[in-house]
Amino acid sequence: MDRVIEFEGLRVLMCARQGFPLQTAEDANDFLSMAWSQRADLLAIPEERLGADFLRLSSRVAGEVFQKFVNYQLRCAIVGDITTALNSSESLQDFVRETNKGSAIWFVADLDQLRAKVAAVKKN
Repeated sequence: MDRVIEFEGLRVLMCARQGFPLQTAEDANDFLSMAWSQRADLLAIPEERLGADFLRLSSRVAGEVFQKFVNYQLRCAIVGDITTALNSSESLQDFVRETNKGSAIWFVADLDQLRAKVAAVKKN
């Protein structure tokens, strides 16, 4: 079940592990709608909800989805273990490292790490 939690004054919509997958740029619209309906500042999507090609950067899905979130000023975090995908792609490692330096898109292992990222961004 989706739930709203609050970190450092930000409303975070934590999506349920089960549900429709995020596998195309068009699917991002459904996630945006969910976030807006909950007045969320940040959307936390479990890695289990990612489509099969999402982390394969050559598919361009992640880039298109994240661009849509940035355009609509909705922060997004992918929450979970993506180690297998990282180990098979140096470009994905670079992508994750770079996005995690910013304040809009993050890849985190769990909610504790997400809470720490939000706190760090709020300090700056």
